[in-house]
Amino acid sequence: MSEGKTAHSNCRKTLRFILDGETVELNDVDPNRTVLQYLREDIRRTGTKEGCAEGDCGACTVVVADIDPSGERLRARAVNSCIQFLPTLDGKELLTVESLAGAEEVLHPAQRAMIDCHGSQCGFCTPGFVMSLFALFKSNASPTRQQIDEALAGNLCRCTGYRPIVDAAREMYKANPGSDSWLMQPSNAEAGADEQRRIAKLEALFADEPLGIEGCGRKFFSPRELDHFAELVAEYPSATILAGGTDIGLWVTKQHRNPDVLIYSGNVDGLTDIAVRGGCLDIGAAVSLTDAMEMIIAHVPALEELFVRFASPPIRNAATLGGNIANGSPIGDSMPALLVMDAELILRAGGSSRSVALADFYLAYQQTALQPGEFIERIRIPLPGEGNLVQSYKVAKRFDQDISAVCGAYRVRLDDGKVAEARIAYGGMAEIPARAMKCEQSLLGSEWKEESIERAMRALDEDFSPISDMRSSAAYRRQVCGNLLKRFYLETIGSPAVRVYSYGR
Repeated sequence: MSEGKTAHSNCRKTLRFILDGETVELNDVDPNRTVLQYLREDIRRTGTKEGCAEGDCGACTVVVADIDPSGERLRARAVNSCIQFLPTLDGKELLTVESLAGAEEVLHPAQRAMIDCHGSQCGFCTPGFVMSLFALFKSNASPTRQQIDEALAGNLCRCTGYRPIVDAAREMYKANPGSDSWLMQPSNAEAGADEQRRIAKLEALFADEPLGIEGCGRKFFSPRELDHFAELVAEYPSATILAGGTDIGLWVTKQHRNPDVLIYSGNVDGLTDIAVRGGCLDIGAAVSLTDAMEMIIAHVPALEELFVRFASPPIRNAATLGGNIANGSPIGDSMPALLVMDAELILRAGGSSRSVALADFYLAYQQTALQPGEFIERIRIPLPGEGNLVQSYKVAKRFDQDISAVCGAYRVRLDDGKVAEARIAYGGMAEIPARAMKCEQSLLGSEWKEESIERAMRALDEDFSPISDMRSSAAYRRQVCGNLLKRFYLETIGSPAVRVYSYGR
């Protein structure tokens, strides 16, 4: 960087995004203002509701559209506007329930289906459901019942019992609005010209400098190059690195904290890519959970149920794998699975990088090995080889969108019927997500049989001293911890696996 210049000298001062086909330009934006606050308070677009203000109920659901990695299609994803910071919309298209009506106020198929199937009673949650249905409509032309349930897992309704809303999800594909609008057609329909016009508008928004704005005495930066991102973090070592905002958003809405400097990772080349390299999944820290999950499940199918039950689609669409790791929560669902896979983190400060095993990253409750000015650049996950048995289980009060009481993950490699390698890790059992080292040692060299598992279950009592809290008692955690290990063993020897969809939601 030349003398006298800072990492934000050439940043654009105007936030720009698309709403209803028009470019919105905003100056002097408070970086901590949420999309929901902007919609309801600034432009009086009140179809979007506030329920929980923490990303749980889905009443605030909107859809954000951007250009998919191919550069040829629009990608429409539901997010929670109550915890999404307004400046993160820069270069994207925002769609609300008011955006969906077509020419001459023709209702969108998702809206019409909700009416025809009696999917609304009190109506408070309805706009959020409509937006989740719209996101499904644009991403899946023929969803199964399971996929419908998954798409609606982030929306809560106190009135309907959900059956008529599921009916609406099926019915909306039967509509023929006779429109060439990208909005009105499902993903396999002929609305290409409108889609290309929308893509061109988004490309034009990204044609100049990265965003760097200031409002209410606070700053927000959205760099696009990895070196620029590293320079900003070095210049502002106490800044808050913002990824999906699914945790930081609650600082603002629930704790009334207002970070002074936010550095957004969501547009940074080098943090948003994912690949398979050298026998590892190599995932940029700003890759969304939705995209990271898809790649992880493709290579380790046994982890599918864990990730399907991880938060909700609107949360997964915004949150990132790197953010979940950096947060350091003892009940983050990704960490036990990553620990047993021997995941490694690439940490960067300025122009220097270092690698740290995930097992060494957590030092104490929400304390990590990150130094001031340092950030997670990449996550590398070795792919399990032949003979590896892998599984992870989550125990919570609800199937969907709930925080774990206990989350266990397991990887065992057998050689001639004996345990040649064992990785066992838990969340919710200690102040950090951690491997069960004594349990692992008790299994090494043992025959893979029930007697060995019983001994390993007893060793778990030496590994962990759980606490009682609002989610579970310590005694329950101890019992579940051992029982999950035994479940893993029983499934590996042929007992039928029982999954969420084995018996319905």
